[in-house]
Amino acid sequence: DNPTYDDLITEILNFLKDAVTRAVKAGIRKDLIMVDPGIGFGKTFDDNLKIIKELSRFGSLQSPILLGSSNKAFIGHILNKEAHERNTGTMATVAAAIMNGAHIVRVHNVKMAVETAKMVDAIKRGSVGNA
Repeated sequence: DNPTYDDLITEILNFLKDAVTRAVKAGIRKDLIMVDPGIGFGKTFDDNLKIIKELSRFGSLQSPILLGSSNKAFIGHILNKEAHERNTGTMATVAAAIMNGAHIVRVHNVKMAVETAKMVDAIKRGSVGNA
C-alpha cells in the first residue's frame, strides 16, 4: 500500500472530530472518549513520524490523546531492528509523544515506558516534583 493524503494531519483531525461527534450524539459522554491518530494504519513511515511530530495539533479535539507506536514497523525500518529489538526506538517515540501532548501510550514494555514517562514529565515540569 502507498497511502496518500492531501493534508495528513488535517484529514485525521477531521475524521476524529466527526467520530467524536457521532459518539457523543450516540450517547457516549465526551469525558469518556479518547482519540488515537492511528500510527501504522494506512500510513507511510514518514506519515507516522509526522503524526508524532505534530501530535500537539490533536489537542484541538479536547479529548485525551492515545498513541500506540510500540514496536511498529517504521521503528524497525529506521533502526533496522526486529520487533523484539525495538524497545529503544519505541521509548523515543513515547518520549516525543508525551512531549507533544499524548496522555496515554500503548506499549509492550510497560516498565520501560513508565520510567520514560516519569523522566519526560519531569523534563516538561522542569522539576523532579514528587519523584
